[in-house]
Amino acid sequence: MAEFILSPIADKIIGGLGSEAVKQISLVWGVNDELEQLTETISTIQAVLLDAEKKQSHNNQVKNWLQRLNTVVLKADDLMDEVNTQGLRHQLIMSQNPLANQVLFSFNLIRHFYILDCIQ
Repeated sequence: MAEFILSPIADKIIGGLGSEAVKQISLVWGVNDELEQLTETISTIQAVLLDAEKKQSHNNQVKNWLQRLNTVVLKADDLMDEVNTQGLRHQLIMSQNPLANQVLFSFNLIRHFYILDCIQ
């Protein structure tokens, strides 16, 4: 069975959480505190991942745990991509037409609740 290497994905997620687009959209959606908490949690998990990745070849329990965690990390990565996309979309629309902010805000309320549900 292949070894799981999740720490690079965790790096990507942490980097994405720090992007300007994500910071901007988290303020618009009012999820800034949740974003900070998620960043701290992923940083903590990343430290454990580095040790677990080294031990997985000798320990089946660690390997099974990494398999389950792999699913969660990949979903978090997908969610991060979605938030980044929404943030960049928001920046683009705002740069073209400030009036579009009202339309975008209304549309994104639905996305906001979806993303909050995924975070929780």
